[in-house]
Amino acid sequence: MTAEAGAAIRVLVVEDDPVAADAHALYAGRVAGFTVVGVAHSRAAAVRLLERTAVDLILLDLYLPDGHGLHLLRSLRAAGHHADVIAVTSARELAIVREGVSLGVVQYVLKPFTYPTLRDRLTRYAEFRAAAGEASGQEEVDRALAALRTPQPAALPKGLSAPTLTAVTRTLRESATGLTATETGAAVGISRITARRYLEHLVASGRAARSPQYGQVGRPELQYRWLPAPTGGPG
Repeated sequence: MTAEAGAAIRVLVVEDDPVAADAHALYAGRVAGFTVVGVAHSRAAAVRLLERTAVDLILLDLYLPDGHGLHLLRSLRAAGHHADVIAVTSARELAIVREGVSLGVVQYVLKPFTYPTLRDRLTRYAEFRAAAGEASGQEEVDRALAALRTPQPAALPKGLSAPTLTAVTRTLRESATGLTATETGAAVGISRITARRYLEHLVASGRAARSPQYGQVGRPELQYRWLPAPTGGPG
């Protein structure tokens, strides 16, 4: 199940949401050195496709309508399929991450993501895959693994910083009832306008939701609340 040297890496997209599946296939097909050979919307469809199609890499959603993605992966390993796997999912439970690593998941891409994020992961995977021959020593082994394990963080919109985003995210997650931009800014130590930019970024990335807060004189202020990762359904 490995591609010949110089041949395109054959990708199977396994994703139950047809719109997301089409997007992931489009993204993967745009990366040089990769070709999408199939799209499956369920565990059963993926198994059928793998029976007749050579695949090098699976972009695997973990929440499938007929079983968990890791159950699919476990059965594939038992059947002798050795395709590498990049989990493309909203699952954030570290226990699932650990189990996935033990089954051969080489990387995780958390939804929602942009094309540059997936392109970076695929490019680094290709670099790791292209390494051939015998390593001259520990340093060369570490360098090969680093290409796979230490992808660059996804670029933030201009004007946003990772430390401040982390602080805003932590503050919002710790609030049981949600926060306004004013409350978030006061808790983090930034202005209301700055806090709102970070909160709107979390909304745009699908990690938070907003709704008007009524009951006060004047215009209602937006209330932001953290959206926990789903434990089932699409993801």
